[in-house]
Amino acid sequence: MVPLNTENEIIALARVVGLSLKERGWLLTTAESCTGGGIAQAITEIPGSSAWFDRGFVTYSNAAKIQMLGVRAETIENYGAVSAETASEMTGGALKHSQADWAIAVTGIAGPDGGTSVKPVGTVYIAWQRRGAIAEIAEMHFDGDRHQIRTETIKTALAEWLNIDK
Repeated sequence: MVPLNTENEIIALARVVGLSLKERGWLLTTAESCTGGGIAQAITEIPGSSAWFDRGFVTYSNAAKIQMLGVRAETIENYGAVSAETASEMTGGALKHSQADWAIAVTGIAGPDGGTSVKPVGTVYIAWQRRGAIAEIAEMHFDGDRHQIRTETIKTALAEWLNIDK
């Protein structure tokens, strides 16, 4: 269970993102791996979010990333599922397979296993892309357990979208 203050913070961020999208007449889509749909869940907690949220893709496996979003198998083979390149292809695929103006994608290692010396547990790539533009990507390193890493990823994905120069 998410602590109440963290849950409220995420919902508040989702509400502000929604207001910004709605004011501009934009739609958002999400492509999520390590958060398992947590961004979409936060967004759909907001009444009326269907006015600005088009759809969410939960592509936890590599096969899902390839099949649903068109991430190239070569990208995953060469850079890994947890990479800037994969995150970028995830936003591009989410935009291609939706009506949205903006996409947010996340891929990372939430743990407790799966980390390496190069990409330790807590490594997350977040991408934000507007239709017709190049994705902006951030490499993040979050501390904590699986739940904390996933929660921080959701908060950061929403908060940093607000900081992108639109």
